Amino acid sequence: MGFILDGLDTEDYDRQYSDRDLLKRILEYFRPYTGKMILVTAMITLNSAFTIAGPILISEAIDILAVNPTNQAILLMSLGILILGVSAWVFNFIRQWFSARVTGNVVLKLREDVFVATVSHDMSFFDDHPSGKVVSRVTSDTQDFAETVNLTLNLFSQGLLVIMLTIWLFTINVKLTLLLIVMTPLAVIIALSFRGIARKVTQNARRITATINAQIQESISGIVVAKSFRQEPAIYATFDENNRQGYKLGVQRGMTLMSIFPIMSLASGLGTALLVFYGGLATLNPASGVTSGDWYLYMQAVGFYWWPMMNIASFWSQFQDGLSAAERAFALIDLEPKVIQMADEPIARINGRITFQNTLFSYTDKEVVLPDFSLDISAGETVAIVGHTGAGKSSVAKLITRFYEFQGGQILIDDRDIRTLDLGQYRLQIGGVPQEPFLFSGTVGENIRYGRPSATDEDVITAANKIGHGDWLEVLPEGLDTDVGERGSSLSMGQRQLVALARVVLKNPAIFILDEATASVDPFTETQIQEGLDVIMADRTAIVIAHRLSTVRHANRIIVMANGGIIEEGQHDELLTQGGHYADLYNTYFRHQSLEYINSWVQEIE
Repeated sequence: MGFILDGLDTEDYDRQYSDRDLLKRILEYFRPYTGKMILVTAMITLNSAFTIAGPILISEAIDILAVNPTNQAILLMSLGILILGVSAWVFNFIRQWFSARVTGNVVLKLREDVFVATVSHDMSFFDDHPSGKVVSRVTSDTQDFAETVNLTLNLFSQGLLVIMLTIWLFTINVKLTLLLIVMTPLAVIIALSFRGIARKVTQNARRITATINAQIQESISGIVVAKSFRQEPAIYATFDENNRQGYKLGVQRGMTLMSIFPIMSLASGLGTALLVFYGGLATLNPASGVTSGDWYLYMQAVGFYWWPMMNIASFWSQFQDGLSAAERAFALIDLEPKVIQMADEPIARINGRITFQNTLFSYTDKEVVLPDFSLDISAGETVAIVGHTGAGKSSVAKLITRFYEFQGGQILIDDRDIRTLDLGQYRLQIGGVPQEPFLFSGTVGENIRYGRPSATDEDVITAANKIGHGDWLEVLPEGLDTDVGERGSSLSMGQRQLVALARVVLKNPAIFILDEATASVDPFTETQIQEGLDVIMADRTAIVIAHRLSTVRHANRIIVMANGGIIEEGQHDELLTQGGHYADLYNTYFRHQSLEYINSWVQEIE
């Protein structure tokens, strides 16, 4: 089996729960529906009783008809069986109706808990775990958990049938019933022997399903790049490999769970043959007191007995499938966040002063990004951070938004430790635009309103018009009602940036963070973006990971970073005069960018 599991790793947050802990946790989800579950239990009991009453009635009728075969007796027997059948159906319908509602509510609550836990995790969680695998736990595993509920209800129903049948069988023939009971533990032993491997194969099957989901999602998200480099065959090859591994694990799981029934059927067949032999001998001996009707009833009851008994015996192996789904869901819920607030102090409108004091930060244990970082940003100040790739620029911005946990030192907001603030209230006062602005499916107006759902249409229009005087809206086919497409695919990169800027204007944050996009835009859009930035940066603290010369020049202060530390700081002209690292960046990048911008502008005019 080793080659089947190659590359099939567990997630670092997976954990092993005992069956007892899982069952206790599952029962907590059913506690609010105790009343309905009692009703379901009553319906199961009545359904089981009326199901058993059918063969009993037939047995009695056979003995009666053997003595007095009249039409009236046949009619009464038929009517009695009809009433029993209809009653059993009604009880089963009520049971299925309420159990389906309870199961749906439980799965709904579990899925809500898993989703809330997922979106509450810090950004390091999403860096380390592919979104497709996370989606699989939120959707597939929570849905498969419902099968656990159905199995449990069926177990209770089958258990009642076995108890009632056993009691009735004792009233027919004690010796045959004792023989039947003696053979029963064999079925239990066979079933429990599958318990361990059942959990293992179901867990592996779920892991490969999550891997396939992650790969498909990644392939679709990156299809433009794949087509550009003609890598469709490579995408298919990866999918085919994962899919074939999923096939092998699926077959292995199916064979494990399904093989228990043929083995148990063989055991029950042998047991039934013995009962037929000894029961037949008993009917030939008048002294035994076993009539033909009794024997018929007994063999009918044995047939009813073995099926629920097999289901009960195989329950634990099949139950592992549901438990493995619950285990994966609970592991995601129980994952401790890395960003931990020491308090949740309420925070009113902040001034925007940001202070880093000897801050130590690393994404992993292997590499330190900010070894000893200190910086004081005054309220209302615009600070541009520049430096080569890997200098730590974006990490500074991510720590301000509290997306990641730092390992040493302090970060203060208005002289208050960032770890003591109410995180929800704090983030409401931060607005940001990443390098590639993300737009949700919907219209331009809906995406602008995203940061402040309570905003009116007039508020949205006002915010949009503050960016480039609203001229950019005239280019859109339907203005604010233009559909942006998936991830904003219907808009150009420049238009997405303008929508993102308008979204920040509407939110009106105290702190603005911009990781300027490196994508080239036309000069007109460049001007609109810069005008929008001027609006946003006015009267609020702004931290800009700068790529544009225009933004750098407008900053109150420029911070030059290298290797996680500040090596230069000052204004544009001052830093150029020093002839240091910033001057080198300007001559090799910003100046070249400026020349490209001028040439582009000239071509636009021509």
